[in-house]
Amino acid sequence: MNVYHALKMIQIEHQPLNHRQVVITDENGKPLSQLTDLLSDCLSKIDLFVDLPSTDTASDVSDVIDDLHLLTPLPNDVLDEYQKVFDQPI
Repeated sequence: MNVYHALKMIQIEHQPLNHRQVVITDENGKPLSQLTDLLSDCLSKIDLFVDLPSTDTASDVSDVIDDLHLLTPLPNDVLDEYQKVFDQPI
């Protein structure tokens, strides 16, 4: 499972996960601030253009990134970093 699928699957009280409360940690539970900040930035930008919880459950992160390529002025290198964050195994 990767970050993207976890974000789509996890719900709290039948509501989608609030990504502002997500913290990425290492294997020992120590917070990784750079990855957490990058994920937060990525999700806040995605929220402007894509409703992540309502995307097709069979969709892949590359589908979301492709949509962002079409809908946003974000440069390719930024979107490549977003894809790397979403593809991180958990």
